[in-house]
Amino acid sequence: MDSGLSIDPTLSLEALPRVTAVAAPSPEGFERLVAAETPVVIKGLADAWPALAAGRAPGTMNAYLKAMDTGLPGPVMEAPASSNGWYAYGPDLREFSFSKRNAGISQTLDRIEGLLGQKDAPFVAIQMLPLATHMPEFVRQNPMPLVAAKVTPRLWVGGPLRTQTHNDRDHNLAIVLSGRRRFVLYPPEQVSNLYVGPLENPPPLSLVDPEAPDLARFPRYRDAYAAARVAWLEPGDGLFMPKHWWHHVTSLEPYNAMVNYWWGDTAVGLERPVDIFQIALLALKDLPEGERGYWREMFATYVFGDRGEATAHIPESLRGVLGTLSPAQRAALKQQLKMAVLRSPT
Repeated sequence: MDSGLSIDPTLSLEALPRVTAVAAPSPEGFERLVAAETPVVIKGLADAWPALAAGRAPGTMNAYLKAMDTGLPGPVMEAPASSNGWYAYGPDLREFSFSKRNAGISQTLDRIEGLLGQKDAPFVAIQMLPLATHMPEFVRQNPMPLVAAKVTPRLWVGGPLRTQTHNDRDHNLAIVLSGRRRFVLYPPEQVSNLYVGPLENPPPLSLVDPEAPDLARFPRYRDAYAAARVAWLEPGDGLFMPKHWWHHVTSLEPYNAMVNYWWGDTAVGLERPVDIFQIALLALKDLPEGERGYWREMFATYVFGDRGEATAHIPESLRGVLGTLSPAQRAALKQQLKMAVLRSPT
């Protein structure tokens, strides 16, 4: 790293508190973990999977996966050796440090294995491969009863990569098959302390390197670090991350394989929070400060505050949109908003 960086050696990832670890729960127990909205490591979650037995060495794991390959091309990412395996932004924040393309899965697995131990080799990875379409036999052989049957896994295979801090709109259950992984986790409310890049270039990434944070450039990161925790995963371990938790992921071995399950981002249309957030940016961000203060308090009181406290003085029958919405009220409100959008000038 640049010796001119202002790095505090006390901000060690090794010193972070560990994410709580539990034994594999029942489906009902897992539902309670999800409802708690807190990350948790599930030890030995995939110990009975055939995939875990195959993952003890790159050759055996690759052979296991290739035997189930349907031949469909899938998403492959590649970064040059000069990136040191850091999947992050490029210098101008408009592009990333890696390229993305579709390629043959078996051929890419062979290439990943062939690059092991080579000097100045690029960092190649299969990421987010939908196994239901590309390796349906994997899904059959390695069931996950903790999630709904319609939630199917995705595969991640590659070398010693670092994926820069980002978050997901879904809940995430990640299970390591080969190698070891480290997840550094930050609560959703730490967004202002993570110095996140442009929203127009998804996924938005933090600009801070948590392994060597430049505190002169990113002084608020100290607060994000104070709220962070870390998970160290061995083969067979799972990590549940609630939606919107920020996470920095490091693959710690020359060869690593993982599957994950995403679910929970089911809202559509006018009920999608991300779209409402963008409408708020359009409508509120550039208002005069006095008006911004008014709407800030309206949101704090009626959206994010104690709804019962805010409306206790209004008879229940008169609370309207401030109360518990009936199906008819929800439909009427959505229709009203649709008409407002139609009247909006371009």
